[in-house]
Amino acid sequence: MSDSRPPALTLPANPNLRHLRDQAKDLLRSGSAPSLASALFETACLYGFQSWPKLKAHVLSLTLAGALKGAIDGDDLPEVRKLLSKHPELRIAPIGYGGDGPLSWAAECRGYGEPTKERLKLVEWLISSGCDVHEGGDGPLMRASLSGSRTSMMALLVSHGADVNAAWHDCFPILYAPCEVIDPTSLSWLLQHGADPDCGTASRWQRMGKAHPGTALDSLLGTYVRSSDALNESIKLLQDAGGTSKYDELGVLAAIRGDVQMVSELIHEDRSILQKRYPSLDIGTTGGRMLTLKGATLLHVAAEFGHADVARLLIDSGAGVNETALIDADGIGGQTPIFHAATQGGDRGLAVVRLLLEKGADLSVRCRIPGHYERLDEVFEGSALEYAERFPESGNQAVALLRNHPNSKDSD
Repeated sequence: MSDSRPPALTLPANPNLRHLRDQAKDLLRSGSAPSLASALFETACLYGFQSWPKLKAHVLSLTLAGALKGAIDGDDLPEVRKLLSKHPELRIAPIGYGGDGPLSWAAECRGYGEPTKERLKLVEWLISSGCDVHEGGDGPLMRASLSGSRTSMMALLVSHGADVNAAWHDCFPILYAPCEVIDPTSLSWLLQHGADPDCGTASRWQRMGKAHPGTALDSLLGTYVRSSDALNESIKLLQDAGGTSKYDELGVLAAIRGDVQMVSELIHEDRSILQKRYPSLDIGTTGGRMLTLKGATLLHVAAEFGHADVARLLIDSGAGVNETALIDADGIGGQTPIFHAATQGGDRGLAVVRLLLEKGADLSVRCRIPGHYERLDEVFEGSALEYAERFPESGNQAVALLRNHPNSKDSD
């Protein structure tokens, strides 16, 4: 009997060993297997395992890992000690984000903000008992760094050797974590404790067999979160620390920050920036969509980041409200600023939508642009209203404004 057959069945998320045994007994009773040992083997093969002992070990590991996860969630140090003392292999159990391990799960403090004294004590014990502070490429510190309320946890991990300049899974610098969620408190703590704002040199990444992933400021500007005050504070933190960005082109950072005075000064110095396109801006995804600012104007940038005051200044200075982004070799692009404003999560672009409509935004413009982030190859073709309707997470007021505007009839 072959044991190399592809699995016919998939184990449930929480497999039960007794149910699997009962399944084997059903095979025996039906005559499909000559003995219980053969029925157990057949059952294991059905799920892609080479033997019953291997299937049993797998299920037990999942059961025990679930128990450990539950004990960590409850800050139940006695139960954690009991489980790890009896089953030391659980120190590398694939639990938590990315399956990095129990220490990463404990350090994340999911479900509440600031770590409790009990949680800090539990993490201290996990480290002293042999859990690796570097599991997953400093996964514990990466997960803790997602919230400024966890600086006490970050301090504990660093005191035990966690590396603020590590790369989670060899590709995601720890400093990217607070940049992704735009948390200036966590970002500031990491910088104060030696994190490199430019995330290492190209040669360092080459030694790892990787291309440089980009600086922390690149990551911050490219995140999907929209939070003006936190974003501006985080930009300043990184720049004050000497951080650089490939997106620091004329006027771009000022428009992203909503710095009306700086944008005004730049226009006075060089009016060509009103029509300038920025092919390098492969940032701007948010609200469930994959649309970026590649080939866009500063008005598109202001619309993307919700700065109505900057948008008004640009338009009043001569920027075209219906200027289109560049169209690439594949025919992707051509959107006007209102495509960006109307698809911000939670109606955060509403003020810019109102302004653009007031200034004569043409709702009949159609273009081909990237679709939903869960369908990377999807290309949308249509109007701003049709695009906004594809993303209900963007909010209802912007969609209603577009739908009820007289110009929307022209786009039907």
